[in-house]
Amino acid sequence: MYAVIRTGGKQYRVAEGETLDVELLGEVGSSVELTPVMVVDGDAILATPDQLSGASVSADVVGQVRGPKINGFTYKNKSNQRKRWGHRQNYNTITITGISKG
Repeated sequence: MYAVIRTGGKQYRVAEGETLDVELLGEVGSSVELTPVMVVDGDAILATPDQLSGASVSADVVGQVRGPKINGFTYKNKSNQRKRWGHRQNYNTITITGISKG
């Protein structure tokens, strides 16, 4: 059985016991409930809002990591305007503990 979840504006295909990095959800050691977009169990596919009304995916937050450094540079020609900037996104590492069909 696997599910497709939506968190942080992205969708992930997850199965029970899987570990993945998602955008910040909570403190390390807490558990979170995620709403699935689709649940597949063998030949049964749950995808409509009526079918997914009781479905949920539970996960534990096990750590916090930082993504790669993104460097940016902007300038305007002939006017001596230059700006350098950088960004590094924070992520939570979660472990999927259960998928319920409801």
